[in-house]
Amino acid sequence: MHKKSETIKEVPEAQKKKLTFLVCLILAFTVMNGTMFNVAIPDISADFDLSPSQVSWVMTGYILVFAIGSLMYGKLADLFPIRTLFTVGIALFSFGALLGFLSPSFEVLILARILQAMGGASIPALSFIIPSRFMPSSRGKVFGYVASTVAFASGVGPILGGVLGGAFNWRFLFIFSVFAALSIPLFRKWLPREERRYGSVDLLGAGLIAVSVASLLFFITTFNYFMLLVFVLFIILFVWRTIKAQEPFIQPSILKNKRYTVTVFSSFFGTACLFGLIFVIPIMLRDLNTLSTIGIGMVLFPGAIVSGILGQYGGRVIDQKGGVPVVKVALTLIAAGCLLISTFAGSSALVISLCMLVAYIGFPLIQSSTADLLTTTLSTEQTGVGIGLFNLLNFMGGAFASAIFGSVLEIQSVTTKLNILSSNGSNVLYSNLFLVLSLLAILTAAAFSVFYSRAAREIDTQ
Repeated sequence: MHKKSETIKEVPEAQKKKLTFLVCLILAFTVMNGTMFNVAIPDISADFDLSPSQVSWVMTGYILVFAIGSLMYGKLADLFPIRTLFTVGIALFSFGALLGFLSPSFEVLILARILQAMGGASIPALSFIIPSRFMPSSRGKVFGYVASTVAFASGVGPILGGVLGGAFNWRFLFIFSVFAALSIPLFRKWLPREERRYGSVDLLGAGLIAVSVASLLFFITTFNYFMLLVFVLFIILFVWRTIKAQEPFIQPSILKNKRYTVTVFSSFFGTACLFGLIFVIPIMLRDLNTLSTIGIGMVLFPGAIVSGILGQYGGRVIDQKGGVPVVKVALTLIAAGCLLISTFAGSSALVISLCMLVAYIGFPLIQSSTADLLTTTLSTEQTGVGIGLFNLLNFMGGAFASAIFGSVLEIQSVTTKLNILSSNGSNVLYSNLFLVLSLLAILTAAAFSVFYSRAAREIDTQ
C-alpha cells in the first residue's frame, strides 16, 4: 500500500506562467487535431478508395476513445502523479500522429487515430486539474486561459486544416501533433513532483462505464436501438457495481453533491447549445450563403479570436467574484447570440459573423466558470474523477446536439415560423433551430440560478 501524498504547495509565480503557457499550447494542438480532420475526410476517402461509412471511422474511432479516455484520465489523476500521466499521454499522442503521417493503409490510419485519442484524452482532462491542484490562488484566471484556448483552437482548426490540406496533403495535418512530444521534458521539469496516492482503480467498473459510454455514442450517431439496449444494460450493471464495490470507479458521494450535479448538468446543456450552434452554422452558411469551407471558417474566425481574448478576462472575474455570476452571464450570452442568429438567419455572412461573436464569447466563460465551481465543491481526492466526468458530459452534450440537429435538418418543407422577427423563406428551419437553442440556454440559466442557490443554502444550514 502507498501512503497518501502530502498537500502540494502552490508553484511559484514564474513557474506558474511557464506551466500555464505550456498547458495552453499543448491543449491547442489537441483541439485543432480534432477539428482539422473534418475538412480532410473527402481527401482520405479518395486516397484509400473508401465509402462514406468506412472513412467516418477516422473521426468516430477518435471520438469514442477520446470521450472514454477523458473520464479515465480524470480518475487516474486522483491516484497517479500528473507529470507521469502527461508523459504517457503525450508520448502516445505523438507516436499515433507519426504513425498516421506514415500510414500505408486505412487500417494503420485507424490504429494511429485510436493511439492519438488514447494519449490526447489526457491533455484536456489534466489541463483542467492542474490549476486547481497547483495554482489555487489564481485558479479562475488559469481556467479562463484554458477555456479560451479551447474556443480559439476550435475556430482556427478547420481553417488551418483547409490550408494545410489544400497546399500539401492530409498527412501533414499530423505534423503538429508529432511536435507535441517536445513538450514532455518541459512538463517533467515544471510540474511538481507527487507521490503515488493510496487507492486502486475499479477495472470492472471502468470497463462497464466505458461500454456504456461507447454504446450511447453509437446510438446517438446511428440511432441503432440495439445500441440503446446495450447502454441501458451496461449502465444498470455499472450502478450495481458502484453500489457493491468497496472502492468504486465513481464514488456515489460525488453524485450526491447537489452543487456538483447542478453545475455539471448546467455545463452539459450550455455546451450542447454551443456545439449545436457550431454544428448547424456551417451547414446553414453553405445552404443559404453558398460559402466554401474556407469562407465558413472565416465567418467563425472572428468569434474564436474575440472569445479567446475576452475569456481570459472572464477568468479574472471568476477569481474576484466567483463562478456563479459568470455561469449566468455565459448562458445569457449564448441565449442572446442564438436569438440574434435566429432573427438574421439568411442574412449576409458578415451579419451572421457578428451575431456569432455574441454567442462565441460564452464558450470559454461557461467552461471556465463551471470548472472553477466544481473544484470548490469537491474534495481533493474527488477532483480528478469529478473533472473527468465533467469533461465526459460536456463531450456527450456536444454529441447529442450534433446528432439531434443533424436529424432535424433532414426535415423538408418547414413553413411554420417560430421567431416572428425573422423573415420567411428557406431560412425558416434554421431560424427555428436557433430559437430552440436560445430557449434551452435561457431555461438552463434559470434552472442553474434556482437549484444552485438552493443547494448552497442547504450546505450553509448544515
